Amino acid sequence: MASRATATNRDMLLHSNILGEGQPFVILHGFLGMSDNWKTHGKNFAAIGYEVHLVDQRNHGHSFHDEAFSYEVLAEDLKNYCEANNLKDIILLGHSMGGKTAMLFATEHPELVSKLLVADISPRFYPVHHDAILSGLSALDFDIIKSRGAADKALSEYVSDVGTRQFLLKNLYWIEKGQLALRINLEVLKNEVAEIGEALPSYARFEKETLFLKGDRSEYIGLEDETIIKNHFSNVEIATIPNAGHWLHAENPKAFFDAVLAFIK
Repeated sequence: MASRATATNRDMLLHSNILGEGQPFVILHGFLGMSDNWKTHGKNFAAIGYEVHLVDQRNHGHSFHDEAFSYEVLAEDLKNYCEANNLKDIILLGHSMGGKTAMLFATEHPELVSKLLVADISPRFYPVHHDAILSGLSALDFDIIKSRGAADKALSEYVSDVGTRQFLLKNLYWIEKGQLALRINLEVLKNEVAEIGEALPSYARFEKETLFLKGDRSEYIGLEDETIIKNHFSNVEIATIPNAGHWLHAENPKAFFDAVLAFIK
């Protein structure tokens, strides 16, 4: 696995892990996630002949922290990344927040995208719904918390679902021996959380092949969203992943992989 950090401004670097060779396949994680969430799928796509770019978006993972945070700047970050790495004819997959970034990028730079895949998010507006999670992460006191187990116990007072806590606690890392911290830029993400729900601009259109994937237990894409999706994406398929919620790629990885593979092949 190669690591690469690139941008037009060396102070504004997007970090990525790059696997395999072939047509570029760029994958964008969701809110409070990181590229590592997609490592298993990335390896599988690389094994069948793609150059997979697992990208950390700004204020997440190993990428830079910055006070600006909106889909406009996230899409611009991706444009800079593609230019710096000479990426063209990309397959672009985004989950949740990453799906919104991918949608905007594809509508603004269709010449760079061959196929678009969006996992469990609609182009519409979503109200803020991460309050408990952000409160729980803010309450983690790393002067007291000295283990992942202790962090999990503290977070459980705010987030009851074990799987969600495991996902969030992937952001933990050791600054030094005995001192934990979070990789995400929590203060900016709290301040700008309303940006996560912003709708795709009404005028945005993408006419190339597009696949929207939704979990059958998820509420992020309903029947009413299908009309909205088709207004923006004229050449679209909408597929349902069974036995899966919002984290469909993790909850039913085989069905997710098979659906993506059938589309990109």
